[in-house]
This record gives sequence, C-alpha cells and structure tokens, in this order.
Amino acid sequence: MKDPNKIVIAVILGIMCCFLTAGICIQMKTVKSSTTTVGRTQAENELRDSVLRWKEKYENANKKLENKEEQLEGLRDSVVNSTDSSSDLTSRLQQYNSLLGYTEVKGPGIIITLEDGDSSMLGGLATQYIVHDEDLYQVVNALKNVGAEAISINGQRITNRTAIACVGNVITVNEQKLGSPFVIQAIGPSLYLYSSLKMPGGYLSYIEDYGVKVDVKQIDKDSIVIPKYEGVYTSTYASNVEE
Repeated sequence: MKDPNKIVIAVILGIMCCFLTAGICIQMKTVKSSTTTVGRTQAENELRDSVLRWKEKYENANKKLENKEEQLEGLRDSVVNSTDSSSDLTSRLQQYNSLLGYTEVKGPGIIITLEDGDSSMLGGLATQYIVHDEDLYQVVNALKNVGAEAISINGQRITNRTAIACVGNVITVNEQKLGSPFVIQAIGPSLYLYSSLKMPGGYLSYIEDYGVKVDVKQIDKDSIVIPKYEGVYTSTYASNVEE
C-alpha cells in the first residue's frame, strides 16, 4: 500500500508544476507582447528620424536653390552692366582709334593743293618754286595749330608717328614716295581753317611768292574723306606703368 504522504506530495508537486507552467506561459506572452511593442516603437522612431533627415536635406537643397537664383539674378545684372560698360568702352575705343588714325573719317574742312611752279615762266633758283618736305611739314603743323582733327597728304593719313622726309626728287610720307602735286586734306572747322591758312603773311602766301602753286578750297559739307592709317604702332622703349 502506497504511503499517503507521498501521494499528497506528488499531488502538490503536480499542482505546482501546473502553476509554474502557466506562469511561464504568461511570462512568455508578456515578454513577447513587450518585445513587439518595443520593436514597433523603435521602428516608429527610426521612421521619424528618417523623415526629419529628409526634411533637413530638403530645406538645405531649397536654400541652395534660393542662393543659386540670387547668384543668377546678380549675374544677369552684371551682364546688363557689362553690356553698358562694353558699349561705353567700344565708343571710347572708336574715339581713340579715330584720334590715332586707325579709322576712316569724313567731315567738313579744307583742301590745299601744293604744286611745283613752272620753271620756264619763273626766274631764280629752281629750288625756290619746288615743293619741299619742309613746306608740307609747315602746312601740317599750321593745320594742327588751328584745330584740324584729321589730315592726309595724297591719301596718307598724318599721325603723331608720321615722318615727312625728302628722298632725292620725291618726298616720303609714312615711308611712301609721293610726288607733286601734293593734295592736303584736313577735317575741322572749315571757315576757321580756311581763313587761318589764307591770311596775309602766312606760310602759304610765303611759298606762293616764291613760285609754288597754291590752291585752297573750303569744304562745308561732310564730303572730305580721309583714309585710315595703314601702319602699326610699336613701342620699343616705352612701357605701361602698373598702378
């Protein structure tokens, strides 16, 4: 016969095992539920962080876009200002080129023709009624002194580099050989140029007295055309001073 105490102990242990098993099941369910909740919360947090990061990236990209638009607008303004400056520089460049003789010009002024005299009709030395380089030089200087803006001799533009020299029986202007008659064209205030060059006691009347043929015409219309200088300006010794 079995011991009653052992039976009771076995029953008690069985009951305890049942409670323990039930407790373990409940604990596992609780842990599982807790783990699911934690996992869900962590996923939500990661998603929120991702949204915040993309929002920050969007805001940064939007700021960069605004900066680029501002730069583009500034560039447009710069282009407009540059166009104005370019037009101004072009105008100034054209003016300087005109002064240097690099552009063809037209306007009113005077035309002076100097021609060797006829030796058969004039006495005295032959050199007296021949047009010399000094004569051309004096007339050109006289024109400059009374306001001529552009001068040419037989189609050769007179500049600050132009040399007028006598070589044998011919005169060179801009290293080009020229012969009589010499047609000097000058653009400027026509009436003032004409009256200044034709005044009694002037250089033209002086060489005319020696037998040189002199003819002066006043041109009021813009019909005098003076060609551009065909040479090239070069500087061997002079250089720009950097500021």
